[in-house]
Amino acid sequence: MTRRVAGIDCGTNSIRLLIADIDAAGRLHDVVRRMEVVRLGEGVDRTGRLSDAALERTRVALADYTAQIREHGVEAVRMVATSASRDAANAADFKAMVVAVLGQDPEVISGDEEARLSFTGAVATLPVYEGQRMLIDIGGGSTEFVRGTGSEVAAAISVNVGCVRMTERHLRSDPPHADEIAEAVTDITGIADGALAVADAAREATELVAVAGTATTIAAIALELKAYDPEAIDGTRLTYEQVAQVTADLAAVNHDERLAIPVMHPGRADVIVGGALVLRTIMERSGIDSVLISEHDILDGIALSA
Repeated sequence: MTRRVAGIDCGTNSIRLLIADIDAAGRLHDVVRRMEVVRLGEGVDRTGRLSDAALERTRVALADYTAQIREHGVEAVRMVATSASRDAANAADFKAMVVAVLGQDPEVISGDEEARLSFTGAVATLPVYEGQRMLIDIGGGSTEFVRGTGSEVAAAISVNVGCVRMTERHLRSDPPHADEIAEAVTDITGIADGALAVADAAREATELVAVAGTATTIAAIALELKAYDPEAIDGTRLTYEQVAQVTADLAAVNHDERLAIPVMHPGRADVIVGGALVLRTIMERSGIDSVLISEHDILDGIALSA
């Protein structure tokens, strides 16, 4: 017996949909997997509010997703909203919009639950690993650090560092100036050190796993793919040197040149440098010299929990 479910992940930069069938063994089988960059969190770090334009972009994408959910006969839907919705003073406007479009409340979850859902979704498809893993989920407004063994979470923390937040806060030039990059790295380093002290104080994790669009895009660039290919990216292991090289290359060119990279999503070209700096800095501070890239993340965790 299978059950058709849908998960919606509404973050700071993008809104994503997964419609999947869950089999008797608890495995997901994709029916529809989509992502739209709506930049819901645009300006939130500065203003503390979701803008009318960002809410409208999100409404349009959600209306399209709702139509697909109905078309595919989904039995259960769970929509989760993360960093931008937690931070915004007018989060009630966002909730009201979702109810009007989807017909149910979004769950504005805590950073801790966000971290745990990311871990659950990612490890479901990863090879068995005997030691402890540290999973990092780099989003637009926040990054989750989760340490665990198998599918069991030992420690988790969510912190306010992400590709959109770092770009808006520090990377004002195109391409960014060296002093802007240095400011961003200093900011990221302090936050990452604090997060690692909570998630892995004794440095027990021996494998690093990265999920979400920043990490998968960096992997696609490192692999020199001519088109974005989730199957080729999933399970790729990158060295620190590869991540550092891609980061340096991205930071050295302007928006149009980044946009011309075959695997670059149009909605990610302006914030990918901020995200790459987050990944590179976390690798430096963790002391783990390679990272395993997974195409499965919080969206899969949301669908499994639906």
